[in-house]
Amino acid sequence: SVPRCYLNKQLATVRVLKGDPAELSCTVSKDNVTGTWFKDGLKLTSMDGVIFEKKGLVHKLMINKAEDIHAGKYRFEGGDVKTEASIFVEDPPQVDKILLKNLTSVPTVAKAGEGVKLQIPFEGRRPIRAAWLKDRMEVGDDTRIRVDKTDTCTTLSISSCDRRDCGDYKVRLKNDSGVLEINLKLVVIDKPQPPAGPIKIVESSANNITIQWKPPKDDGGKPVQRYLVERQQVGRNNWETLGETPRSCTSFTTSQVEEEMSYYFRVRAVNAEGVSNALESGEVKAAGKASPGAPDPPEIISASRDAITISWKAPCKTGTSQIMGYIVQKRKKGTVTWLPVTNVPVKDKKLKVTSLKKGVQYEFRVAAVNAAGTGQPSDPSEPAFARDPTKSPGQVQDLKVSSSDNTSVTLTWNKPEVQDGNDVKGYEVEMRPCNSLIWTKCFTLPAESTSCRVQGLQAREKLLLRVTALSDSGPGEASELEACAGAAAPMVSPRLLIDDTVKSFLVIKAGDPIQVKIPFEGSPELVVTWLKDGLPLPSRAAVSTEDGSTQLLLRAAELSDRGTYTVELGDGLGKRESFSFQVQITDIPQPPGAIRLEENVPNTVTVTWDPSASEQWEKNLHYTVLKRESQKGLWHVLGDLIYNNKFTFTRAVPGRDYYFRVVAKNDLGASDPSETVQPWRIWKKKAEFRVKAQKYRGVNQNQPPRFLVPLKSHVVVMGSECHMSCAVGGHPPPKITWYKDSRDLSRDPNYFSTNDFGVCSLVVLGVTKQDEGEYMVEASNEVGHAFSKAFLAIRGNS
Repeated sequence: SVPRCYLNKQLATVRVLKGDPAELSCTVSKDNVTGTWFKDGLKLTSMDGVIFEKKGLVHKLMINKAEDIHAGKYRFEGGDVKTEASIFVEDPPQVDKILLKNLTSVPTVAKAGEGVKLQIPFEGRRPIRAAWLKDRMEVGDDTRIRVDKTDTCTTLSISSCDRRDCGDYKVRLKNDSGVLEINLKLVVIDKPQPPAGPIKIVESSANNITIQWKPPKDDGGKPVQRYLVERQQVGRNNWETLGETPRSCTSFTTSQVEEEMSYYFRVRAVNAEGVSNALESGEVKAAGKASPGAPDPPEIISASRDAITISWKAPCKTGTSQIMGYIVQKRKKGTVTWLPVTNVPVKDKKLKVTSLKKGVQYEFRVAAVNAAGTGQPSDPSEPAFARDPTKSPGQVQDLKVSSSDNTSVTLTWNKPEVQDGNDVKGYEVEMRPCNSLIWTKCFTLPAESTSCRVQGLQAREKLLLRVTALSDSGPGEASELEACAGAAAPMVSPRLLIDDTVKSFLVIKAGDPIQVKIPFEGSPELVVTWLKDGLPLPSRAAVSTEDGSTQLLLRAAELSDRGTYTVELGDGLGKRESFSFQVQITDIPQPPGAIRLEENVPNTVTVTWDPSASEQWEKNLHYTVLKRESQKGLWHVLGDLIYNNKFTFTRAVPGRDYYFRVVAKNDLGASDPSETVQPWRIWKKKAEFRVKAQKYRGVNQNQPPRFLVPLKSHVVVMGSECHMSCAVGGHPPPKITWYKDSRDLSRDPNYFSTNDFGVCSLVVLGVTKQDEGEYMVEASNEVGHAFSKAFLAIRGNS
């Protein structure tokens, strides 16, 4: 029998781009097989661009340039074998390579107000879907922007572009064969925004006025070249040009001023595209003749039972004329009233103040006088007693060596007895070797210290040490003793040397180090133990004990480090001493939780949010609510110093998009914001067509006034604006009257009230301390009355 023919290699499906070559091949087991090719079930004898080839056992179908007609299912038959495969011709969207390079490598630049047209021709298998995107959002048609598409081209047209249109654009072309994305950049140039304000008055004198501003937040896409400065005298209509500054200078000084005259200033930024709108200042007044500055505090020269002599120096700033003398004033320490010492200015810079009361402590201050008047007074002098000079302090008591080692000796002593009320101000410690007569000063210690450690000694070295008490009257008599480094120290009970440098309550910012060093004394060798809340310290804590002190160190404080820390000192013989202190950790608050928006009253938005986790431990935490009216717009503060989790925005405009942001704040700063993702919009009511019905007598629908949303109390910063609002219902519409502490505010120009379809608001312009108190709103109609009350509290600027 004749062996059957079989396939060594079958046909394989191929995918090929339109215009590229394609090939199908298979291998049979016999060389004498004559093959036949089929396409989509029809026998192929000849076809444009198709070549059939047989080389030995291999049969091939080759296409030089694939076209759409070549796509389909192919079959090879020969002898006893049969195999099938498909050719897919892909034709994805394509754009001319030169055009594509020009579009993507060079930004398209347009001037504000001009029209822009970006046109991209393309080819590929239809249908091709085209979309334009900016900032990942698809661009749609509006009054300025239009997107057009034909079978072979897509166009983005902007009739009058502005700075909002700047950015990265993406064109996405897609068909069944693939996707082509093209990245474009559009730059719109314009004149700059006004310089950022407010204008700051750096100096205002009789001769000069210096103003300062900040660069504009948007330079219009072109660098600012210079600033133009103009001035207008108060009461006149014309502006005069003072000069200009380069882009690097944001301040200007003018000497063209008159004393006591008031001016307005304005500044404009200039770039290659034009001049910005002006940033204007408030009223600036040039100073008159300058009075002297404040001298340094007077110095006490001497004191007796009824007189104190003081002296002082002339002030650094003498004003615009020569100093004629000085006003000298006195007061008893602890009082606030200053009394004149002389009836006329003192020409000398030294004065003996007489007629003082014995034993009373006085303070003095001076002020310079020139032709412009009396200048600022100095700070008070150091307080001084009216009494005769006291005796020097006595000797320190119980001077002894408490411990020593091979290189140091530790001394302790008690304060001397007080003589005639002369207080000890400090101590002086000196030393000298036994073979020398020269004393060397070691330390000068404050009055609170009654111990010291003399270091740097030689082993077994004998030396003399002495301690002298110091007071305002001079040094007392010294106490001295002989000591030897390395001598055996007597038994000393453990004692923690707590002074004013060791605090019992610490407030540490998270991330800062916690470092507490506590000195101690005692012998023999002591055991130091640190605890936190009665338990061993966390592994992060490092403790070092050496040279008579122990130190706790945590390099970066965490919230978990708050608590009570205790250091215990023991000598191993049952004697112990301990000291405890509190550590409070504070940090910038964590952000608020999710924000929710509700329209409880028409044309108002009630913003509520989940509290910040920092509320659990932060007493001074409050919130600030901000809003903006576009996804890229500026944020504006709606409310600050909010101590609850709710705020009502009463001036929402129907048809406008709003985004809201809430920030938690404390004394250290502000948290990251919590924001709404989707815009909030109050939809405009469509106009309704109504048919006026014939009047008839129906049911009386009158209703007495009632408060849908009552007033709430406010806490605001002095100088800011306060907005109070409520919502009122009733028929006929109630009449609204506002009161403060029972006083009608209707005719008071410092208050501004509105009533928009039942949403009632009161605006307090530039609140002062006098605006604090109880506010009441009364709603009344012919059916009845209703009241709502709230309290306004004012906080200072600090």
